[in-house]
Order: sequence, then C-alpha cells, then structure tokens
Amino acid sequence: MADNKNQNIAGDNFKEAVCIDAGRVYDSCCDRDCLEDLRCYFTAESQAIIDSAISVRLKSAEVLTTAIDVQPVSFNRGYYSCDLTFFFMLDFDVYTAPRTCPTAVNGVCCFNKKVILFGSDGNVKVFSSTMGDESETCDLTVTTSSNMPKCVLQCVDPVCLTSRIGEVRDTVQTGCIPAAINEYVGGDLVIDAPVGSPTVYVTLGLFTIVQLIRNVQMLVPVYDFCIPEKQCDDTADQPCDVFRRIKFPTDDFFPPRPVDVSDEDI
Repeated sequence: MADNKNQNIAGDNFKEAVCIDAGRVYDSCCDRDCLEDLRCYFTAESQAIIDSAISVRLKSAEVLTTAIDVQPVSFNRGYYSCDLTFFFMLDFDVYTAPRTCPTAVNGVCCFNKKVILFGSDGNVKVFSSTMGDESETCDLTVTTSSNMPKCVLQCVDPVCLTSRIGEVRDTVQTGCIPAAINEYVGGDLVIDAPVGSPTVYVTLGLFTIVQLIRNVQMLVPVYDFCIPEKQCDDTADQPCDVFRRIKFPTDDFFPPRPVDVSDEDI
C-alpha cells in the first residue's frame, strides 16, 4: 500500500502550488569531539566528599542544557558564528577508603564549542500582530524580531570515557554557572576552589549536529490534506493480554556474537 501511495504522489496528482513560510536549513555540520580533562564542579557538600576521595568512577553523563549564541561574521558576509556552551550532569561513585561502599555524588562540567556556518543574508525587521491582554481586547500589540538565522543543535548524551582525581590547576573561569544549574543540583557549585584543591577531571565523547535555519517563503506542491489513516486505539485490554503480544526479547538473552556485528555498528 505504501508503494502505491508513493507512486500516486510522484505523478501529476498534486492539486495546487501554495506559498508557505517555513524554516530552511541553509548549512549544517556534524562532529565528534573527544572532550579531554574537563574539570567538574560540585556543591559544597559533595566537594567535602571529593576532598577525602581515593578514587572515582564515572557512571553516567547527560547533556543538562546548552547555551547558544549566534553572531554574524564581519569579514565574511552571509556567515555566522555559533557559540555553543554545553553543561553536563555527571554521576559518580566516590570511594573514600579501600573495601568500602561508594558514595553517589553528582557533578557538573561545561564545554565550549564554536562553528561557523552559512546562513545567507537579510537585514529586514519582522513585525507580527497578536491580540493583547484580555482586559484590553480592543488593543493590538505588535511584536518585532529580526530575520537572523536560528541555530539548532542536536546531540546525544556523551559517552563516558575516563575519570580521575586531580588538583585544581587555576582559578580562571571561562564563564559563570547559570542559576538554573545550581537549582537543579540543589545548591551553589563551588567554582572558586583554591589552586591545589582536589577535584575530578573527566573525558567524554560527544556527537553533535549543528544546523543554521532561516525562515523563508517557499512554493511547494500540495497533493491533499493530511488526513490520518490510523484509527485511535480505545481498547481496554487487560495488562496480561498486552504482555502476551510483546515479542520475546531474544537478543537480550542471547547477545550477538562479534561476527554478527557489522562494521557500521562499531
């Protein structure tokens, strides 16, 4: 059925050509970064545990949030510099004595990345009207914005490579920790520890895709309205009936052999 439907669309069955305002990807890039020796920041309570640690193990890492800033490149018209700041949340097992149970500790580290992409050129101001507050239904407010391209970042949670205990090498900070990060970890992060204080350094592997998107008006063919073909499922099956329809997880019990793993999966 899917093949027949695609053949019909590929023919001359479109009804009209319409103009739409949509985001067009003008430029994009993908990258893999090995982030070596990123310094971790901890709350005062967690830092006290790190001070007496003899070893640490990095259990997991996730991208907590990112800060993105887009600025035009003055010497190359149509190109833009995208400054990306990543904030990672890290989970550690901290050992303070031999043959003891570890203590779970959370930390934060950050990484700055810059890419230059083509986003075309445009200097117009965009105005749009929206209804004001309900108490002022007779008034119309006009909002304005520029047609600067928008930077879109896609990334997956980083790969945990290594972690080690080290010493603070300097107190120079490349940027402040946002207040939202402090609220998320439950306290202010210690970023002004003196040189020589114990800290943790991690190495992460990061995969990213960066896109520069600009809203443009495009003429596209219209074949038909998007009418859903799938009916809503209002079944009230019993939990055991649903469980019986789940495919048996053979791969979980019998992991694939090395010869079964293709080069693309490595």
